[in-house]
Amino acid sequence: MFALTELENDALIEIFNIGVGQAASSMSAIVNETVRMSVPSVSFINRTEAARVLDGKAPEAGAICGVSQHYEGAFSTEAILMFPEDKSLEIVRLMVGESVPLKELTEMEQEAMCEIGNIILNSCVGTLANIFQRELQGSLPQYHVGTSDEILIASGSQHDTVVLMLHIDFVLEKHQIHGYVAFVLDISALHDLKEQINLYIARAMGQA
Repeated sequence: MFALTELENDALIEIFNIGVGQAASSMSAIVNETVRMSVPSVSFINRTEAARVLDGKAPEAGAICGVSQHYEGAFSTEAILMFPEDKSLEIVRLMVGESVPLKELTEMEQEAMCEIGNIILNSCVGTLANIFQRELQGSLPQYHVGTSDEILIASGSQHDTVVLMLHIDFVLEKHQIHGYVAFVLDISALHDLKEQINLYIARAMGQA
């Protein structure tokens, strides 16, 4: 399985923490509550393992809510934000307020989650693009609900691709929600990503 050195791994976590920090500021304004987001770890795993990780975080029914966007540029990837479905409704409730009935809340879920996905994914990918000094252009967000495997397949994940999994801690004043961002990458994109990380490290160390 593809792996980064410890230095490369630390650099990638640092980059993604900048991105989710920007996303947290945007989310704080939407929910009128301080939002803190961090990426404590990243891992490169295959689709089967990624589905297993997500299934372990979902309730017994195993339903996952996902928002995906495709990006092209410095490297090609499908980015997917995922939460257990019950947690996605919790986030939507925070966005629209406590007074909205559950039926209306579920009708709003797709639009609200696409907005959240757009904020978080574009913050992560936009930070990568800025730091790598390369362009990454994204598609419109797509909403999915299903098992983890169904969402990964619907988002274009094949068995020969590698999934870069970001564990995201999503902490509000009265809530703590754990989600994941998955970047689905083929071998060519993985090597492009590794090259960009090393260029970033070289610039940071004054070697570029």
